[in-house]
Amino acid sequence: MHLGTPQCHAEELLAYLSSIRPKKLILNGDIIDRSRTVQTHFTSAHFKVLRKIFGMAAGGTEVYYLCGNHEPRLRNLRGCHLSNFYIKNKLLLNLDGKKVWFFHGDVFDVLPLASKWITRFGSAGFGFLMTVNRLVNWLRLKLGKPPISTAARLKKHPEQAAELIRRFEQTTSDIAIRNAYDSVVCGHLHHPGKQWKETPSGKTLYLNSGDWVENLTALEYNFKRWKLYRYDEDKLSPFYADEDLKEMDMTELLDSILARKEDAATRKKEKSSGE
Repeated sequence: MHLGTPQCHAEELLAYLSSIRPKKLILNGDIIDRSRTVQTHFTSAHFKVLRKIFGMAAGGTEVYYLCGNHEPRLRNLRGCHLSNFYIKNKLLLNLDGKKVWFFHGDVFDVLPLASKWITRFGSAGFGFLMTVNRLVNWLRLKLGKPPISTAARLKKHPEQAAELIRRFEQTTSDIAIRNAYDSVVCGHLHHPGKQWKETPSGKTLYLNSGDWVENLTALEYNFKRWKLYRYDEDKLSPFYADEDLKEMDMTELLDSILARKEDAATRKKEKSSGE
């Protein structure tokens, strides 16, 4: 999401969040961009997004906030939770008998080639990678250098983007298959995707939720299936973007849509009569 930056499409994000009523909402890292937040860019729309998320948690939705590389201090709060709001580094869910692994993805930035071997040690390996990333990036900040980030490399070296994405997807999928995870869900790259990955050891469904900076995408799980949601393809998004409609339930929304159609038909008829 990168709330707090001018690149975040907060209005569109708010419209999307207002259109869904999930049992679980997983925020897969870089929700608030602490590394680039400027007070003037944290507009009312950004605050409304946060209020909407906490409102969903208060309404019964389980909200999981998974930490990303742009909010390093939040990782000190991992394991904390308030009612339905949980802060974690990674998450493993059982969805209809399928094991699904969620994490942001920056854990592979510093040691991309060694990652799949280190994470053979399970949580200990994942924790080691997290520690190495935090230490290296802390030292780089002390030296006045930006943190190491695969996502940043994609923008800085577009000619290498395809190879960086392929390597990230393959490493992630290899680890998921080794741990017998049926699906793995990442963010970080700002590159939405959904595809099966297969090795001699098995296969897994690789999913990337994309972002609300460039692609305006999300992942939805419903009726035992994953769908890659794209805001630009959502025909109902203009209705939810209307402030008067954001608090409506589905029945009220449909009534509003029908009322608008009737008003449009009436105006068209009156215009024809006048002519």
